[in-house]
Amino acid sequence: MYPLPAIDLLDGKAVRLERGDYAKVTVYHDDPAEQAQLFEEDGAEWVHVVDLDGARDGVAANAGIIERILRLTSLSVEVGGGLRTLDDLRRMADLGVARMVLGTSLVTDPELAQAAREEFGPGMLAAGIDAKGGDVKVEGWVQGAGIDALELAGRMADMGYEHLIYTDIARDGMRTGIAPAAYVEMAQAFRNPVIASGGISTLEDIRALAKVSDAIEGAITGRAIYEGSFSVADGVAACRSTLEVAPEGAERLERPLTLQDLEG
Repeated sequence: MYPLPAIDLLDGKAVRLERGDYAKVTVYHDDPAEQAQLFEEDGAEWVHVVDLDGARDGVAANAGIIERILRLTSLSVEVGGGLRTLDDLRRMADLGVARMVLGTSLVTDPELAQAAREEFGPGMLAAGIDAKGGDVKVEGWVQGAGIDALELAGRMADMGYEHLIYTDIARDGMRTGIAPAAYVEMAQAFRNPVIASGGISTLEDIRALAKVSDAIEGAITGRAIYEGSFSVADGVAACRSTLEVAPEGAERLERPLTLQDLEG
């Protein structure tokens, strides 16, 4: 399990949205590439970059910023937002990104998802499933897709995808904490570990995911880092903590938790 500090791009700046609402924007850095450098200096190995302009408008709009992040850092860059054609994906691959996230097109153009899987292989792709109340949202979270998130996860597993980012929209950018069981359930449907996104606000949230690390590949963190709840270095350490530190005299947990553990 590893942390992926997030850089959401809108109008050339690093921002965060409140529950995906483009009318509720907080700007955290005027230079996203400089922000990526700060993440790297603090121990990050990955950065999760979202082109919010592209996610909303359907056209990837921030290739120049992504190229600058790649040029100024040695971070593995995961990119999503506005990747709706094979040419969009090829452009990102040519820049040197490590992984590309398909979201809306998983629903609107499954043929693209299959063609991308065949051209780029499972290592360079991730299925991005954003949901509210279990219902998948697309087009920058502004439209319902009419499909259940768990069902879509199963479809992507059948297609051969090996990476999946699950975002709980209701919690994203709100620092309300997480529901580990939701990610375990998603991992079971996907038949692979998933990357958790949405609502991580404290180190305890990351430690809670670490306790179900068999189901969690990584954890995307944004606002909590920007606003100083914890540092990237702290997040790295917490991700590596797969054993719960028990109180003195108590029995220490010797294995990751399962969904059944969390339910009962």
